[in-house]
Amino acid sequence: MFGLKFFKADSSSFVIKSINGEARRVGKGISFWYYKPTTTVAVLPVNSQEAPFIFNLQTSDFQSLRVQGQVSFLIQSPEVTAGALNYSLAEDGKSYVSEDPMKLNDRVLRVVQTIIQNHIQQTKLRESLLTSQPLLELLQRELGLNESLQALGVEVMDVSIAAITPSPETAKALEAEARESILKEADDAIYARRKFSVEQERTIREAELDTDLSVQQKEQELEEARMENQKQLLREQAAIEQERLQSEVDAETKRQELVALSAQNQRIQAEADAYTISEKMKAYRELPVESLRAMALAQMTPEQLMATAFESFAVNANKIGELNISPDLISQFAKQVAR
Repeated sequence: MFGLKFFKADSSSFVIKSINGEARRVGKGISFWYYKPTTTVAVLPVNSQEAPFIFNLQTSDFQSLRVQGQVSFLIQSPEVTAGALNYSLAEDGKSYVSEDPMKLNDRVLRVVQTIIQNHIQQTKLRESLLTSQPLLELLQRELGLNESLQALGVEVMDVSIAAITPSPETAKALEAEARESILKEADDAIYARRKFSVEQERTIREAELDTDLSVQQKEQELEEARMENQKQLLREQAAIEQERLQSEVDAETKRQELVALSAQNQRIQAEADAYTISEKMKAYRELPVESLRAMALAQMTPEQLMATAFESFAVNANKIGELNISPDLISQFAKQVAR
């Protein structure tokens, strides 16, 4: 009524109220009354916006490639954005008077496409298919410094690469090549496994041979040790036998020396006895017969004296006229002899 109208914005909208081209009131989520004939209201969404993309590009080796992803951005400087694009509301207070708000996504995507295209055109197909992470890092770095986005007052929050795919024909060719490579790797794996098995068997056989050799060496060492012990034992036995023989020789030598010494002593004793007897016989030869007879009679027993007397009687029987011997004397003499 009378050209007055009430406007209320939500918390995610930035509002610029202009009268006759001069901004009178700006802010986020504000409300006010305005006079339609002289007032222009511009509303800019300041919340995060998502813009998915699919770009069909060509690599440096002239192969078709599709890059699919999404970029998230927001209007960081609404007043700058409102100066670059027309966000004025129509008379109904809901729609825009131009299509500029719809072009913001396209402008952001064109910047993203330009960066991706420059990168893809410098790489070959195989490299491009494996370039997701480097391409993502490139986008994050380039979008943060892009002057076109800064002139629009837009800040990119996040960007992601969902897929990088070749054309169907190229994909089949790559799949066939990859399949052949996988089969070759499988064959190589079988060959490697067989080779490893053969090497393991050879290793086990070598270990067995080494074990047998080690056992034989140990047995040889034991046999050598046993023979050395036998040699040492024989040497010790020979030394003992030699010592025994030497002891016997020493004993025989000592015995021989003892026999010789004993014979010498006996000879000396015999010489002494012979000398004694010789001296005695010499003395007996020089003594008178009567003295010798007296000495002999002095050492005789009564029986011997009687026997000597009878012997004298027998010798001098022709000189004796008559000799009377009583029976008592004979009996007494017989008793003495019987004793």
